Amino acid sequence: MSLYYSLCQYDVLRVPQYIGLENYRELLFEDPYFGISIWNTLVYTILRVPLAIGGSLILAVLANQAVRGIKFFRTIYFLPSIITGVVLSVIWMWMFNPQIGLVNTALGWIGLPGPLWLQSTAWSKPGIALMSLWGVGGARMIVFIAALQGVPSSLYESVEIDGGGWWARFWHVTVPMLSPVIFLWSVLEIIFSFQVFTEAYVMTKGGPLDSTLFYNLYLYFKAFDDYEMGYASAMAWILLVITLVVTMLQFKLGKRWVHYTGGAPE
Repeated sequence: MSLYYSLCQYDVLRVPQYIGLENYRELLFEDPYFGISIWNTLVYTILRVPLAIGGSLILAVLANQAVRGIKFFRTIYFLPSIITGVVLSVIWMWMFNPQIGLVNTALGWIGLPGPLWLQSTAWSKPGIALMSLWGVGGARMIVFIAALQGVPSSLYESVEIDGGGWWARFWHVTVPMLSPVIFLWSVLEIIFSFQVFTEAYVMTKGGPLDSTLFYNLYLYFKAFDDYEMGYASAMAWILLVITLVVTMLQFKLGKRWVHYTGGAPE
């Protein structure tokens, strides 16, 4: 039905009127906010995905150590990830407060001036992307830990015999052996980033000056503020196409660096 609605002028209150590809034409060639929302979403994705995956991998390596009380620490690391998106957004709105927020206060302790964060067009997207570090101890960490426990210890011993330190063990053993999991999360996290909505809706409403007008947020405004359901349906299908193309590109490039069972990339 959404595909049919995307070819119609439809405002919920009246019967859909078929207009062909007019919604797509207007969206791609006339709507200035389409390009703005695509750009904002792309920048957010580039900032967020490495933070989310890299932070989770590092935390998983730390939480995989054979030390006393490690299960307790894994639980502590996991707990923040169960907070709902709305509650998390409200917490970070306070933390990003330029005057009394915890982030700028901490920066002041080390002599760094704190930015305006959500009130700045330059720092609003990095600020929302920074929130991804809050959930690094969640599902990603658990999956990484499971994968780490499947890495043969003999591989680490071989690196040690060759004189390699912790960095050599991490880069030449851990990363290649975990490359299928890293690939999995890179695909999922890019899709999740394309669908970012709650944080921007609660914290900024797309501002300041449309700097956090992400694609999904703009789609929501067109559907439920302007009641242009046909137009919003066209936006949804374009998002689907973009997601499919990016995912197919990831699978193609993944053959060059993803190692399965320690062998060469497929």
